[in-house]
Amino acid sequence: MTTDPDTAPAELVVLLDEDGHPAGTQDKRTVHHADTPLHLAFSCYLFDDDGRVLLTRRALHKATFPGVWTNACCGHPAPGEDLEDAVRRRVHQELGIDVHDLRLLLPAFRYRAEMDGVVENEMCPVFAARVGGPVTPDPDEVEEVAWEPWEPFRGAVLDGSREVSVWCREQVQQLPADPASAPAASPATLPPAAR
Repeated sequence: MTTDPDTAPAELVVLLDEDGHPAGTQDKRTVHHADTPLHLAFSCYLFDDDGRVLLTRRALHKATFPGVWTNACCGHPAPGEDLEDAVRRRVHQELGIDVHDLRLLLPAFRYRAEMDGVVENEMCPVFAARVGGPVTPDPDEVEEVAWEPWEPFRGAVLDGSREVSVWCREQVQQLPADPASAPAASPATLPPAAR
């Protein structure tokens, strides 16, 4: 049985001031529009034991960036939710898989992007993790998935020959050359709302 999105409980996102402090909450269903307020999010890159990265194509009916290829998972921590717990929760919800060796790589990543009049405006710490076992995507979130060797994927993103989301492109530019084995970054520069 499918839940009616209009009667489902509100999923709240954490709004931020320009310094990354909490500035309230808003229903996720109403936060993304032409003038989206700055809010807290995260991105995660998932790797298998062969060093391949999992890419996902966003569901075609999503309100933001439908049908766009991007990193494995993005999401929003709930108010008061630990950021790593939020990553684990969302990866499991969207991809039906558990992560291990979860590491923070880009604590201070921030971006703004627009597609079809809808804006993303996020402070979005970036993580990497390892996974094993089959991926079972939620069709409400993910249209399709693909595993690709990291180095050719990274090279194609950097030279512009691979189309991915704006945030994925900017993240790949800033990530270590080998994020699957890079050491964790210090959480000291996380937005205050995420510490």
